[in-house]
Amino acid sequence: MEKMSFEQAMKNLEQIALELESGNLNLEESLSKFEEGMKLSKKCNEILENAEKKITILLEKDGKLQEENFVLDSKESQD
Repeated sequence: MEKMSFEQAMKNLEQIALELESGNLNLEESLSKFEEGMKLSKKCNEILENAEKKITILLEKDGKLQEENFVLDSKESQD
């Protein structure tokens, strides 16, 4: 799971949700799927946090590096 992409992790998480919602699993299988889903959810969160860190922009001001968060233009966010 370490090298899994965000898209693959989300796809797997969606599949697990469908399996759990079907009601066709016994308790042990449901618990196993739930545990796997929680691990995938954590992985997705880590990937998103790392992406957010990469989006942070470093600007040089007055000879010092100043960190600023990337802000999406409001026009772009409405598309």
